[in-house]
Amino acid sequence: MNELFKIFTVDEAEAGKINAAPDEPHHHDFEELIIGMEGRLEHFIDFKATTMDAPFVSFVTKGKVHRVIPKLNNGRCRMWVLRFKTEFIPETAFQLYSLYHDDATLKIQEGSCFKRLVTLCELIDAEMQQEIPDLSVVRHLLSALFTMIESERRKSETTDSGLNKTHNTTFKNFLKILEENYHRPEGVDFYAEKLFMSSRNLNNICHQIMQLSVTEIIEARKLIEAKNQLIHTDKSISEIGFDLGYNEKAYFTSVFRKKSGQTPSDFREEMRKLIS
Repeated sequence: MNELFKIFTVDEAEAGKINAAPDEPHHHDFEELIIGMEGRLEHFIDFKATTMDAPFVSFVTKGKVHRVIPKLNNGRCRMWVLRFKTEFIPETAFQLYSLYHDDATLKIQEGSCFKRLVTLCELIDAEMQQEIPDLSVVRHLLSALFTMIESERRKSETTDSGLNKTHNTTFKNFLKILEENYHRPEGVDFYAEKLFMSSRNLNNICHQIMQLSVTEIIEARKLIEAKNQLIHTDKSISEIGFDLGYNEKAYFTSVFRKKSGQTPSDFREEMRKLIS
């Protein structure tokens, strides 16, 4: 996906096309949120298959191997699909990984709360239909949408097993500390010490949940913020690198190119063309 953000609906006709030629399990380079109003979702993710009737919310984090097949229920299907680059809402998206890593789809009760989710999708779609959409408005509405979804999630949470719950709590606390310190040149030992555990145990938990090491998660967060600043600020490459703990522009550029496949300048130019 080249765009920073896109929104569209899946209806009966589109569901029929997808069912006729379903994708193979795959992963993508963007985040995907599905709000199911009518119909049924057959979801294969993390090598497990589930089926859920609307109303529901499903969030697939970047890099997850999955396959989504929308189906009719009582002859009806209506779903909002929102896709966005992680750097579009970096302060929110990264935290979502800890919430959805082991449970991508959430059953929502019908009523006023779910209707508000649908209304937010309609407002986002209306903004994107403008001749020149204001992406700052879309960002705020999308953040509000996830806030409301998280409120519903807390109401319906089930009790995890003891070890799983401990690991989830540790991972969430790690991400919270990371959010406060990712701009500093701190490594694994710093975060492990903050969590009163060994670096090895923290790495094991991160591998279990994200299939990434602590160092890889720190670098991913820095890269997301670098992209965010390249898109939304006029700071120089050196300033952005310095903000994120890189004292040399050349080293920052080298790391950025290695992780994203292009230089910071090339990324900024490409994104500004897309936005304009």
